[in-house]
Amino acid sequence: MNRTATSASFRIRFRAALAILAALVGPGSLRAADDPDRGDNDIAAGRWPQFRGPGSAGISDERDLPDAWSATENVAWKTPIPGRGWSSPVVWDGRIFLTAAVSEGKEEEAKKGLYLGGDRDALSGNRHRSIVLAVDWTSGKVLWEREAHAGIPATPRHIKNSYASETPVTDGERVYAYFGNVGLFAYDLDGRPLWSRRWDPVRTRANWGTASSPVLHGGRLYIVNDNEERSSMEAIDPKTGATVWRTERDEKSNWSTPFVWETPSGPQIVTPGTGKVRSYDAGGKLLWELAGMSSITIPTPVAGLGMVFVSSGFVADRLRPVYAIRPDAKGDITLKAGEAGNAAIAWCRRDAAPYNPSPFFYEGLLYILYDRGTLTCLDAKTGETVYERQKLLASAGAFTASPLAFDGKIFFLSEDGDGIIVRAGRTFEILRTNTIAEMCMATPAIANGGLLIRTLSNLYRISARSGPSSRT
Repeated sequence: MNRTATSASFRIRFRAALAILAALVGPGSLRAADDPDRGDNDIAAGRWPQFRGPGSAGISDERDLPDAWSATENVAWKTPIPGRGWSSPVVWDGRIFLTAAVSEGKEEEAKKGLYLGGDRDALSGNRHRSIVLAVDWTSGKVLWEREAHAGIPATPRHIKNSYASETPVTDGERVYAYFGNVGLFAYDLDGRPLWSRRWDPVRTRANWGTASSPVLHGGRLYIVNDNEERSSMEAIDPKTGATVWRTERDEKSNWSTPFVWETPSGPQIVTPGTGKVRSYDAGGKLLWELAGMSSITIPTPVAGLGMVFVSSGFVADRLRPVYAIRPDAKGDITLKAGEAGNAAIAWCRRDAAPYNPSPFFYEGLLYILYDRGTLTCLDAKTGETVYERQKLLASAGAFTASPLAFDGKIFFLSEDGDGIIVRAGRTFEILRTNTIAEMCMATPAIANGGLLIRTLSNLYRISARSGPSSRT
């Protein structure tokens, strides 16, 4: 596509300004028949062990979540969380784990929405503490807090990003906290440090910072570190922190969390990139690759109906593709000019992808949430439009957190703290809109009959069950 020098210059500046980095996109699934690794045992046990929960599916079997809440209504407790962090909470056996970065000086306030001028080139200059917290599910009491690292940040960040945007993960024995340009830290569930790995700081595009969360699968931790200097993916032994394998990536900065896709021939680690989407086997061997993404890649793939759906939708690009990829893909599967599919790609929609939130697969449909608060629904089998660009809010809003599903409903959370519940299915219907009226960018979690919402300053447990109203 030909562009003039003037428009190219504008697009470069516009991209830099619109980098709303949220570590907060992840895969979805339908049922165990579609995704054998969904993690039904964890769901039954009320666990939410990683970003978007069991199997990274973003789906809960809860039936008794309240449909109505506010900053006070149906709030079991509210616990202040120090510092800033957009990592999601994770849950294991009555404990909630999350991370934050606490500045010892005044920081510029985060600003909501899509806008120009959010990139920052100057270092903070304030000493920051990277911390890991455990919170009691029943009471909201902070059980322990551990300082993983302290020092002046070595790299800047976008005004909307944080130094704690990567969601931790737990296997029930250890909790693993990853701070992108700092390192990876392992603790037991009582907060005893077990091992740590330090990361050399690297530049990210326009100094936006990091956001890609670790994924735990098959006794391996997978971390993708795409940046401007030396991109890589690494498989790590969670017991020791030792590298199992590491592969270099011909990529620059990306913010998509890797997705482990269970296929008939074994698991694939699918890693979106601006240059190419690449899929690796559990040993690090490249299985297939796909070019043709937008110029900024943030959403994480979703899976269902035996396919994986990959997307990249920078708002200023004409090419904002969604691909439906079959599990027997091999080699270079890039579409040729004019193609809508090939032997490996069931279908492609070149103008449908979101920018920040991840597409969501539920009960045969693919839901696409756009940053400005409209929702499109596609038939996941064919890619055909079911409904398109339906508004979630009467007034304009901004959305970064990825949606979740429960009990035939889909939950969306805006940056203003508006929680919109939509009926799942082929007819668009808003069931309820609730608000906490605090800035929200972290993807929520669901467990034990409760909804965990992390705001800029607090962690809420929304539940119809009895519990203390708040903690100060």
